[in-house]
Amino acid sequence: MQIRVHIVCAIILLFMCINYTALAGEKILVAAASDLSFAMNEICAAFERENPYVDVEVAYGSSGNFFMQIKQGAPYDLFFSADGYYPALLEKEGFAVKNSSQKYAMGMIVLWTPKKLSLDSNQGLDIVLDSRIKKLAIANPRHAPYGCAAEESLRYYGLWDKVHGKLVFGENVSQTAQFAQAGAANAAIIALSIALSPDLKKMGNYWIIPTESYKKLDQFYTVLPRGEHKSDVKTFLRFLDGEKSKRIFSNYGFILPQSK
Repeated sequence: MQIRVHIVCAIILLFMCINYTALAGEKILVAAASDLSFAMNEICAAFERENPYVDVEVAYGSSGNFFMQIKQGAPYDLFFSADGYYPALLEKEGFAVKNSSQKYAMGMIVLWTPKKLSLDSNQGLDIVLDSRIKKLAIANPRHAPYGCAAEESLRYYGLWDKVHGKLVFGENVSQTAQFAQAGAANAAIIALSIALSPDLKKMGNYWIIPTESYKKLDQFYTVLPRGEHKSDVKTFLRFLDGEKSKRIFSNYGFILPQSK
């Protein structure tokens, strides 16, 4: 009788361990453009509070680099790009679930300068010609949509050739902001969402660059084959479309799809 009790207890314990492991082991792997770092961190924290057995792990970087990594087999479930081009191309080439791309926000670029330089923001983008700005940081236009927008805007205002010699390029828009924050650059063209982060708001000022000077930064996500049949991925995307997530996006300066 005692042996039977031990066996039953062992079976129950084994079942509990397996069940707990299954619950605790749920993980969503996300590749996200670095302009999302602050907003996405808050969204994931809010999501995990409501779904404590689901772990969302986010890697941040440039959209173009993630595009290449995904094509080479990087094991992500979702890809949040800073544009619509890369998600559409992944779908077209069979590396993302067909018709899964959705616009989640529109971003904007700003010129960020440290307060210690005391630059007059009324000059607009012409500030970059100021002699106190010896290095201007932008994201690499070759693979970062925010870098493309920065280049387009500088060209639109006839400034590209004038400042080309002082440009320093970040691998992504987050690293670009770090250059200016650390003093490796005297100014930076970065995402509004990053300029609104606590540290950069405290250290500097920003001027919103008019949107007519660059192609709209319509940002899309797409579902990758690894995440297609995961129920937790669907739960996360529903949460992303909810009011809490929308409020967080708005707090970081993103324009939501339904906004006019």
